[in-house]
Amino acid sequence: QVQLVESGGGLVQAGGSLRLSCAASGRTISIIPMGWYRQAPGKRRELVALITITGRTTYSDSVKGRFTISRDNAKNTVYLQADSLKPEDTAVYYCSAGRMVALAYEPVYWGQGTQVTVSS
Repeated sequence: QVQLVESGGGLVQAGGSLRLSCAASGRTISIIPMGWYRQAPGKRRELVALITITGRTTYSDSVKGRFTISRDNAKNTVYLQADSLKPEDTAVYYCSAGRMVALAYEPVYWGQGTQVTVSS
């Protein structure tokens, strides 16, 4: 079992930045691929950033170049640095811990989510 707790969401103006944190317990994240998802009202939950156990990162086209996922194994925490935020980034952001299945990420555990609201 892995427990995940997100923090760092809030209200920010367009062009601003936020750093989301995801504190994990139950297992060390150094051996678990971790992902950040988001879900806007009326839309499907989408994977925006992934970090594998080797540290390889991938991003959705919508956030590439603006968001950065990182991991601090000593703190068992994953971060999502979100810069140059746009109103369309407004969503609930969820941290996940999962596994790789045939090179695809499959989330297994979820945090409770943290709201990010970007005003124009």
